[in-house]
Amino acid sequence: MKVETAADGSPRIAIFTVAIDGPAAAGKGTISRALAERFGLSHLDTGLLYRATGRRVLRGEPPEQAARSLSSDDLTAGDLRTPQVAQEASRVAAMPTVREALVAFQRSFAQRAGGAVLDGRDIGTVICPEADLKLFVTASDAVRAARRHRELVAAGHDLTLEQVLADLRDRDARDAARDAAPMVAARDALLLDTTELSIDAAVDKAVNAIKQKLEQGRK
Repeated sequence: MKVETAADGSPRIAIFTVAIDGPAAAGKGTISRALAERFGLSHLDTGLLYRATGRRVLRGEPPEQAARSLSSDDLTAGDLRTPQVAQEASRVAAMPTVREALVAFQRSFAQRAGGAVLDGRDIGTVICPEADLKLFVTASDAVRAARRHRELVAAGHDLTLEQVLADLRDRDARDAARDAAPMVAARDALLLDTTELSIDAAVDKAVNAIKQKLEQGRK
């Protein structure tokens, strides 16, 4: 956290970094966006970087080259949420050369003036180990699969709940077991289990955690 003095002499937060990690469909993206809006923070869904890389790999590009040549257009492509891109994103995310190519961008984003919230798999452990606040958002496999299944069906994908559940478990296993930045909760992360927690309640808990950190920084 970096605190500056405003024109009226009051303290003003110049840099405040929130790191949010967790498995797919646990709610970390929704919580991240809500926090960014609530506190005026810049938001980065780091998973989009890997999805965009995976999408380019599926089109025949070498993984490292794909990661190093991403553009803003890649991050807004309409097919980034497909199951095929998600699986490829998980595969390229296990490649050290791909992760290295994307680390600098993520760390630079985390130091944006006014503060930033980043969500992904390794933000609190690798990208921003010194983040002011770390959250690990999780939920049961069944609940996450049901959420993702609803999203995919609404988007027009013909998949069964069983297929989505198997896909999530496959990705979880690969993300947790990879040598390069495995998905684990940072030791000092606040655990948010959204299995039986409404999104509003989860956001409230995260908001209160940020408020406490900000109050500590102003003292």
